Amino acid sequence: MQLKPAAALFVARLAALWPEGERTGTLGLAVSGGPDSLALMLLAAEALPGRVAVASIDHGLRPEAAGEVALVERIAGERDIPFTALQVRLAPGNILAEARTARYAALARWAGAAGLAAVATAHHADDQAETLLMRLNRGSGLAGLAGVRARTLIEGSEVPLLRPLLDWRKAQLAQIVAKAGITPAEDPSNTNPSFDRARLRAQLSEADWLDPVKIAASAAHLAEGWQALEWYAELDWHEMVMRDTEVPGFTYCANVPRIIAIETILKIIRELGGHATRAEAARAWDRLWSGENASLGGVLAVPGVEKVEKVGVTMRVWRFRPEPARSFN
Repeated sequence: MQLKPAAALFVARLAALWPEGERTGTLGLAVSGGPDSLALMLLAAEALPGRVAVASIDHGLRPEAAGEVALVERIAGERDIPFTALQVRLAPGNILAEARTARYAALARWAGAAGLAAVATAHHADDQAETLLMRLNRGSGLAGLAGVRARTLIEGSEVPLLRPLLDWRKAQLAQIVAKAGITPAEDPSNTNPSFDRARLRAQLSEADWLDPVKIAASAAHLAEGWQALEWYAELDWHEMVMRDTEVPGFTYCANVPRIIAIETILKIIRELGGHATRAEAARAWDRLWSGENASLGGVLAVPGVEKVEKVGVTMRVWRFRPEPARSFN
C-alpha cells in the first residue's frame, strides 16, 4: 500500500471520527516507536501537515524504553513535528493495567498543557479482534464486548480520544513504515507468552480462517448497540429516578430491562458518593427484583411495589439511601 493512497484512507477515517468543523487545534499522537504508532505518525503528518504533535512515554519498565523514546524524537524531528517526552512511574499491582492508566493520565496532562484539540492512538483491527476474543473468553458483558471505542474521552478528562486505525491490519501499518525506510522498535512483551494477549496473538496468527477485520467490525457493531443502551439508560435516569427531598437519596421506578437498570443503579450509587462495579450492580438488581434489600458502594437499596402517580400504574419502586454507619459496640 503506497503512502499517499493510505493517507487518503486515513483522512476519510479521521473525518468520520473528528469532523473538520470540530477541529479547533492540533491533533496529538501517542507514539511508542513500534510499527503501528510510527505508521500513525507518518499518515497523520501527511494528512494534516503542520497540525500534529507527538508524545512518547517511558513507563520505566524496560531499559530499552529510553532509546525508543529517542527514536520517536528523531523521526518526529526529521519531519518538523513537535515532540514531547513523557515519563510515568507505576504503582505496584497489575502492571499492564497500571501502565495503561498512567499512560492515559499522562496523555491527558500533555494535551491540556499543549492545548491539543484531541489525542489519537494507533489501535488497529488486530488489536480490536484480540480484545474482543479475550473478553468473550472472560464472559464480559456488552460494555466490555464493545471493545476499544473509535472515539471516546480520555478517562477523567474532556480530551477526545481518537482511534482512526481500527479498520487497518497490523501488517498494512508495518508496510507503511518499511516503505518509509524506518526500522521500528519491537516491544518484547508483544510476544511474551506469560501475557494472555501475546498467547492469543500467536494463536490468531495460525488461525487463517479467522478474519481480524471482520471481528473488529463485530466489535464496532457491539459498540453501536452499547451506545444505544447508554442513551436509553440516560433517558431512564431522567424520567424514572427522583431525588428525595426529605432524606438524602433517590427513588427509582424500575421498569426497564435488567441491562439498562444496572446502568441506572450505577449512576445512583455514584450520585450518592459510592462506587460499584457492573457485576455488583447486577447482583443488586437480582436481589431487588426478587424483593430483597441490596447493599453496595456504601448505599442501601430497599425494594417495594407502589402505584406511581407519574405514570398511573403500580410498579417496582426501589429506594436508595446512604448506608447507616455501623456500630461496633
